[in-house]
Amino acid sequence: MVSKKKARWTALAAACAVAGTVALTTDSSATAAVPGTAVAQHHAKPTIVLVHGAWADASSWNAVIARLQQAGYTVYAPPNPLRGVDTDAKTVADFVNTIPGPVVLVGHSYGGFVITNAATQTPNVKALVYDDAYIPDRGETVFQINAAQPGSCVTADPTTFLNLVPYPGGPTGDVDAYLKDAPNGSYKGFDACFANGVSADQARLLVTGQRPFAVSTGSEPSGVPAWKTLPSWAVVGTQDHVIPPAELLAMAQRAGSHIVQVPAGHLSLITQPKAVTDTIIKAARSLG
Repeated sequence: MVSKKKARWTALAAACAVAGTVALTTDSSATAAVPGTAVAQHHAKPTIVLVHGAWADASSWNAVIARLQQAGYTVYAPPNPLRGVDTDAKTVADFVNTIPGPVVLVGHSYGGFVITNAATQTPNVKALVYDDAYIPDRGETVFQINAAQPGSCVTADPTTFLNLVPYPGGPTGDVDAYLKDAPNGSYKGFDACFANGVSADQARLLVTGQRPFAVSTGSEPSGVPAWKTLPSWAVVGTQDHVIPPAELLAMAQRAGSHIVQVPAGHLSLITQPKAVTDTIIKAARSLG
């Protein structure tokens, strides 16, 4: 009895293997014979790499990621170390250099510093997208750009809006900076400064899970900007309280970016994900 059952299972396994081989051969032949199939189109799309900024993490891109994936794009949102312009740019560049084919590199807020410098080290990056982001020229710093136009909520006395925490292994005297939750003096609080336009419930999650920014990073000068040789797009939140809209526009115009203005605060990637996604897709489609 055992031998008969074993024989039947062996025969069934063999039949399934043959059927699977036939099906695989048929499917593969059909795909190869018809250029422009869904599979071929998927591989033709550039990869999208999203870089978050300070006081955020990769989850801030979730609504954009979902839309890009639905549109058939391969998307990555690696962690930004937030340890220094050069270090962060090299980290992102090393990641991007493992990706075959063309890449659209996208940065939010301080992530704009990172992509501006990373893309000079990544020959596969073909376009840049800045979302409420710094678009620095060579030698410029975060602190310098924040002070270039009036209206930034992060240019007051640091003790009024930042919790400063030591961290091991950093430069002497350097500290991690976390945005304070509650209002304090001229600082109107996390919700009004960083997360205006975001629901109160989501703002609570954001302030709780924020990633700190090494203070020394704010005074580290940017290198040769990739936007001088690559096409770029810029989403400008007209109600941004972190980077004044006038400064966002000035940087985007200087870079020759395709500019999209949206009625949003600093977190347009959360409050206006469709507009941000559409801009990224425009950049991707421009590559042909």
